[in-house]
Amino acid sequence: MVTGIDCSKDYFDIAVLKEGKLAFTDRFTNNMEGFMDMLPHIVDTHVAMEATGPYYFQLARFVHGSGIRVSVVNPLAVRRFAQMRMSRTKTDRKDALVIAEFAQMTSPRPWEPPKEAIQRIRNLETYLGGLKQRRQMLSNQLHAFEAAGTMDKLLNDEIRGELESHDKRIRDMELQIEELIKQDYAEMATNIRSIPGIGPRSVSMLITATDGFSMFENHRQVISYFGLAPRIYESGASVKGRGHICKMGMGQIRKVLYMAATSAIRCNKSCKDLYERLRSRGKSYRVALIAAVNKLIKQVFAIAKSGEAYKAELA
Repeated sequence: MVTGIDCSKDYFDIAVLKEGKLAFTDRFTNNMEGFMDMLPHIVDTHVAMEATGPYYFQLARFVHGSGIRVSVVNPLAVRRFAQMRMSRTKTDRKDALVIAEFAQMTSPRPWEPPKEAIQRIRNLETYLGGLKQRRQMLSNQLHAFEAAGTMDKLLNDEIRGELESHDKRIRDMELQIEELIKQDYAEMATNIRSIPGIGPRSVSMLITATDGFSMFENHRQVISYFGLAPRIYESGASVKGRGHICKMGMGQIRKVLYMAATSAIRCNKSCKDLYERLRSRGKSYRVALIAAVNKLIKQVFAIAKSGEAYKAELA
């Protein structure tokens, strides 16, 4: 039996399939009371839900803690599945049914809650991202006032003082994250840091996003998870689209990896050789850079799993 769950802020809908047919559907409040009311209906089923922001996490952890197999699936994959089925109805209960059908067909891998240390670092990373966004907003305001010539000294001092405060908080937060990484993943972080082009921010985000790479069996899964897998669009001899990446992963880590690859194509021999070879064949800068990113991920994965530092001749 399979259970599909569609989560929202205040409630969640479930759809239970037995022998391929809808056996039960209902709505529950998204809190512990609702979790307990739902529990008898999902025993001995494979539960699947989408990774919908923060709203799924407590429920997924509750189901996992109850000894029930649970999978957290990519919302885009479910949406493509619904489109393939030419589903036109869009309700929460229908979405729960689609998720159940998707899980029944694909048997997604079981979900494991992240380690406590990883969750702490992820929360700090999220907060740090917000700090940087607010800092950028202030910087943009300052630039706009200066460009318009309407800035007075009082406002100028106010904004610049706030920018300095944000800069200090950002530095402090980055140091706090680095310290937490050292406490729980010191050896892995040191080894990954030995790869030319990889900086401390890349190390932190790679380890926290992958739960110390425990979530994956090979580097291709990591590439796909981050949304960096090339997608080719061709049909016969007449239709040849441009190559794109499948953006099914996380935007923030892609930005960090692009920056790392920009450095790697100058100082990492394997990435540099790959980048220059693709550019010499007429590939665009973006295509060559993404190839360098994927090469970096392959190196990082190998280093993380081997427990050894980077060796150029083995890259």
